[in-house]
Amino acid sequence: MYYLLLTILVIDAMLLIAVVLLQAGKGGGLAAMGAAGAGSDSLFGSRQAATLLTKATWWAGGIFLVLAFSLSLMSGRGSRSESILRGGGPAAKAPATAPATPATGTPAPAAAPQTAPATPGGQTTPAPKQP
Repeated sequence: MYYLLLTILVIDAMLLIAVVLLQAGKGGGLAAMGAAGAGSDSLFGSRQAATLLTKATWWAGGIFLVLAFSLSLMSGRGSRSESILRGGGPAAKAPATAPATPATGTPAPAAAPQTAPATPGGQTTPAPKQP
């Protein structure tokens, strides 16, 4: 449905371009609005009869507006993403590897349980500290 409406929009845009370029100019433009007492007739132009090209321009412009608005609504619906606060984002995944140490950039060794070796007299000695 989306691609059908998009195709119709492109065809309508081509038709709108052709209809606007085929129309005769109303004359004057900005050059006719000189400082020599330009009245409301020359400012807004005189009312002319609606021709086939004028009606086609209004219809093609209206269709273009409706299609562009509906396509923008259709394209915005499917791209809603989940919030990362709800656990659906990449922050919710646990890292698979050990974190790197800042000084060397290599993975940190796994922490071994700190147990003190027993001496022959039954006393325990403190475990050496690892750097």
